[in-house]
Amino acid sequence: MKVPIFLSRPTPHLDAQKVFIAQFTEALTQRGFEPISMGPGSSYDYDAPLVGIRRLLMHCCGLVSVAFRRSRASIVTKYPGADLPNMTAREASDVWFTSPYCQIEPAMAFQLGLPILIMRERGVLAEGVLERGVTGLYLPEFSLADGASFINGAECRSLLDQWGGYVRATYKRRGDPPMLYD
Repeated sequence: MKVPIFLSRPTPHLDAQKVFIAQFTEALTQRGFEPISMGPGSSYDYDAPLVGIRRLLMHCCGLVSVAFRRSRASIVTKYPGADLPNMTAREASDVWFTSPYCQIEPAMAFQLGLPILIMRERGVLAEGVLERGVTGLYLPEFSLADGASFINGAECRSLLDQWGGYVRATYKRRGDPPMLYD
């Protein structure tokens, strides 16, 4: 039996994103995982999206999130009009954002105590759960141009091994009877 895991990702809008997800899904499947996602054509739930996400997460033993580039801003100002000491407005150009669900779904998984692995496409704003270290496990950046070589590379394989160990431990514990006394 394959271990169910939640695959969080924006709906691809580029062929390279679609190919990356297909290759990554295959790598997860080969490792004995059953990737489950929200969205049409998958395990979509027609209730309020957060209810559907929670339902799926309750069934899963881990979450992996792939934060693709989705929206681009030519110029972004952080702290506009700041008037507090040590706070100044900062501008950045050519900033990429991902789907807000790449923040929401990992946060929901964290609250459920599920092992989380987040991968961010190079250039996506590192903020919230997309910042290195926020969820505990190393957060790799990848380039779509390196798709298959990244997925099959030592860094990704090592992370999948580590995260996969946590997922399998969660799967095992879910089958154990509750302990009344330690």
